[in-house]
Amino acid sequence: MSRISVLLLLLTTLLSTFFVNGFGNVTSLESGSSRPKIDHENGKTKGKRWAVLVAGSTEYWNYRHQADICHAYQVLKKGGIEDENIIVFMYDDIAFDPENPRPGIIVNHPYGEDVYAGVPKDYTGKHATAENLFAVILGNKSALTGGSGKVVDSGPHDHIFIYYADHGGPGIVEMPYGDLLYAKDLIDVLIRKYAAGTYKTMVFYLEACESGSMFEGLLPENMNIYAMTASNAEESSFAFYCPGDFPDPPYNYDTCLGDLFSISWLEDSDIHDMRKETVGKQYQVVKRRTAIDSLEYSSHVMQYGTKKLQRDSLFKYIGTNPVNDNFTFIDYNYPSAARSGKTSVAPNQRDADLLHFWHKFQRAPEGSAKKIEAQKKLHEQISHRRHVDESINQIAMSVFGNENGREMVKLVRPAGQALVDDWDCLKMLVKTYKKYCGALSTYGLKYTRALANMCNAGVSVEQMAAASIQACGEKTV
Repeated sequence: MSRISVLLLLLTTLLSTFFVNGFGNVTSLESGSSRPKIDHENGKTKGKRWAVLVAGSTEYWNYRHQADICHAYQVLKKGGIEDENIIVFMYDDIAFDPENPRPGIIVNHPYGEDVYAGVPKDYTGKHATAENLFAVILGNKSALTGGSGKVVDSGPHDHIFIYYADHGGPGIVEMPYGDLLYAKDLIDVLIRKYAAGTYKTMVFYLEACESGSMFEGLLPENMNIYAMTASNAEESSFAFYCPGDFPDPPYNYDTCLGDLFSISWLEDSDIHDMRKETVGKQYQVVKRRTAIDSLEYSSHVMQYGTKKLQRDSLFKYIGTNPVNDNFTFIDYNYPSAARSGKTSVAPNQRDADLLHFWHKFQRAPEGSAKKIEAQKKLHEQISHRRHVDESINQIAMSVFGNENGREMVKLVRPAGQALVDDWDCLKMLVKTYKKYCGALSTYGLKYTRALANMCNAGVSVEQMAAASIQACGEKTV
């Protein structure tokens, strides 16, 4: 069998695991409950609204994350929130990427309108860092490096909405530039914000694989912060509107346009009156849509922190589009692939890049430079994944022994318990792996749990270094 045939067989096998059914119907929720208490008078909230929107990725094959964030901006803008109170982090490299079939335009749905127009460029490129994000949340202008200088300059009566979309792993998410963002550091910032008394309530939506691990066992329940995540602490979240999906993106798009959790809350917010919809109702809507029709290929949307904020009107955080006044839930609000007889493709976040390169390879003319380049990219991605898989498993077996090593890679702590006890240890082991074996990359972030397990078992940096040298060689990367 030729090398190309082997590659195609491997990708076909991999991608065949992506196929899932479409959305279930969304019908009226909480129909028996009384009308929610809404913290506004004469259509206005008490206190100001603030929003922080973060797309953590770069590169065109991650198109969907910036599309999600741009869409969120449009929801907030139509909801009546001023630009001075909306702060956006994104690398800003996809709108005019040569691969974008519509230069200067970003869409978040196959038939969607441009969501890029008007989006503030607050922290882009090398200024879209974890350090700047923390400074923005805390309202600390003196800690900023570059960017627009906008921060959440909130007061004790204000309401804050934070939305993040990108790749992640257990206890960690990516930022477009600079260091990774660790769960403990994020929670420490939120605790400082609470101690400063500079907000009344906060809602935090987070889209990433293992996103529940950013809050589980870490976010206190008494800080008036409600967090909703795309998945629990040990599973992937899913891309959506991908090539081969239903509805199918335009043919010339070789990338996913959105993420399932994200488009679920965004499209719900697009069409409903947020004065009449509570945080809890949207959780139920998103949970149902994200679960699709099959538990095998879905994630479990989770809630953390101050659960009583479920009773709050979403109007308090994201405003509402006047066009949607008095809109009510009906059965056909969301298209269902199951109803159409179509099959929906929902690759997990870590495999969406493979789907991108696979489609580019398939569609490129035989023998063309584009086909050769796409084949090269596929080979590089698969080779890197093999390297990470093999090196992590070899390190674990070196540290724990052949019998226990593979089990320690997969070990998950009980629900409600944080990923790791010593977060500084986890950071050091991630850096040690990078020094000898190369960066974990988006795919390898799933192995931060293995490194956390090493910390919890008392493995030292010196032991990790020795095991890494044995697995990857003495030459530092």
